[in-house]
Amino acid sequence: MAVAGAFGYVGAVDPNQPGHYPVCPLFALTGLYCPGCGGLRSAHAFVHGDLFGALRDNAFGVVAYVAFAVLWAVWVVRAARGKPLRIDVPTARLWVIGGALLAFTVVRNLPFGGWLHP
Repeated sequence: MAVAGAFGYVGAVDPNQPGHYPVCPLFALTGLYCPGCGGLRSAHAFVHGDLFGALRDNAFGVVAYVAFAVLWAVWVVRAARGKPLRIDVPTARLWVIGGALLAFTVVRNLPFGGWLHP
């Protein structure tokens, strides 16, 4: 419910308008994009059905939104059937996800990674 409320708020209050949300502290201090930079703009575009705009603002965020929605749906179905949701993610998969997030962060801050800037 809290996630739906947060998405609803971000959908209603446009992060492209200055003054509604704080600036990313890492970007403000260093000029570097963190993996979350553009996440609010991405969520706003996603809520409004602009998938390409959401991907442009933060591609990794869109993957996370979809993964969270799928996980939540699986949890709801399993809870309705009286089965617990048990997630056993292998350590290797966590390392792959972390490596992908690190690569995303590094590439979006390199000159040829401009297409990943929010």
